Amino acid sequence: MDGTLLTSSFVKCPQNRTLSLPLVTATTPTKHLSMSSPQLPTNISRHVAVIGAGAAGLVAARDLRREGHDVVVFERDNQVGGTWVYNPRVEPDPLRLDPNRRIIHSSLYRSLRTNLPREVMGFKDYPFIAKNDKKRDQRRFPGHQEVLLYLQDFASEFGIEEIVRFDTEVVHAGPVKDDIGKWTVRSKRKIRDDVREVRFGFDVDEEIYDAVVICNGHYTEPRIAQIPGISSWPGKQMHSHNYRTPEGFQDQVAILIGSSASSFDLSREIAGVAKEVHVTSRSVADETYQEQPGFDNIWLHSMIESARADGSVVFRNGRVVVADIIIHCTGYKYHFPFLDTNGIVTMDDNRVAPLYKHVFPPVLAPWLSFVGLPWKVVPFPLFELQTKWIAGVLSGHIALPTPEEMMEDVKAFYLTLEASNIPKYRTHNLGVSQFEYDNWLASQCGCPGIEEWREQMYDAAGMSKLLRPEIYRDELDDDDLVLEAYADFKKYTSKSQSSSCFSQ
Repeated sequence: MDGTLLTSSFVKCPQNRTLSLPLVTATTPTKHLSMSSPQLPTNISRHVAVIGAGAAGLVAARDLRREGHDVVVFERDNQVGGTWVYNPRVEPDPLRLDPNRRIIHSSLYRSLRTNLPREVMGFKDYPFIAKNDKKRDQRRFPGHQEVLLYLQDFASEFGIEEIVRFDTEVVHAGPVKDDIGKWTVRSKRKIRDDVREVRFGFDVDEEIYDAVVICNGHYTEPRIAQIPGISSWPGKQMHSHNYRTPEGFQDQVAILIGSSASSFDLSREIAGVAKEVHVTSRSVADETYQEQPGFDNIWLHSMIESARADGSVVFRNGRVVVADIIIHCTGYKYHFPFLDTNGIVTMDDNRVAPLYKHVFPPVLAPWLSFVGLPWKVVPFPLFELQTKWIAGVLSGHIALPTPEEMMEDVKAFYLTLEASNIPKYRTHNLGVSQFEYDNWLASQCGCPGIEEWREQMYDAAGMSKLLRPEIYRDELDDDDLVLEAYADFKKYTSKSQSSSCFSQ
């Protein structure tokens, strides 16, 4: 993405055909919700701290600057990309329970490919198209390195790196006493000798900002399954955060806990070298015991009932397996060790509360906001719409409800979850409602909603994964949707986009 108008490109499609993408522009239908936010004439510039330079932080920085805000981005790593920066090293504590451990922030495994088509995955106004470059991954479901390069392209295109403070970790963010409209941000920057590649210490700084936008991701603090008897079980345990390659599982019997994308990928990769792989999930019936299609050494079980001192593991289906290792593919906890709100924002069973529409704490709005908390979503477009909303609210172009009205909305949402027997830890799981949420955000900003082709392509990829789990990434049959997507992409020249949607 170099800022020029997209021209004809080529994408490899099923049956080894090459799909030529058209030069003409077409507008695809978009969904809008009827509820729109009042548009205000003011244009106020705020001094804003963005914490994190991953995908959420990068698009937040861009949209805040487009709205005229003065932005500083804090990034503890030495490059942009966040969770998409691969690190082959792992932590010395495989379960990540030791608070004094050396922390490795990357959760990527070497073979990881996206589980979404690149057309669906990219930002709405900065398409994730394949580069005409042999050094780049042109697959529709590319590897993690290609996603990182896309984010680096995005940062370069919009000049974001010039406002990022690399090697700088935020250690405190909280409202100034008696003034929630001013925030103290304390950070520490690594001091390095680049010639000798050594670190001498930290330079600590403290500044005042009008607002703080938290974009630090949620893939560093592990959730660990609670297993009766595990303390006396003699085998090894690890969290999937510390998995990189399958070589260490040669001829072993492995149990993977979880039914997420990481469990799916890791179970199949490990099965190539392991003796047996047993996948267990609390989302399947207690009697479940299924050999997985295409493999003679992977079985799906119901949840673990207990672990024993003799090395065996008992499942709720009655099966008993003597295992060498248990891998917890059980996700992560939200983690904001730097945030001090005097108890206004809390975390209870992985619910960040109270938050209006998963973004604003009513009492602290709009001076504190969160980007990227929802999960089971297409993340990048969601980040983009959240940050447009935040930017417009801070500038005065968009009005929020009163704190009391926002709190009532939050309480009603929580009551709905309780009535549906949805546990707290699933508060931010949007799943099937994600596009309705995206379109609500778009309506607040006066922006087009999620494209119909994007929704349909997302659904098609999900169905293909269920029907053809081993090959869905390379044989997705959706040529018509690809054509729609690329026709839509041709509308975008990065430098000709309007700075906001509020006047549209």
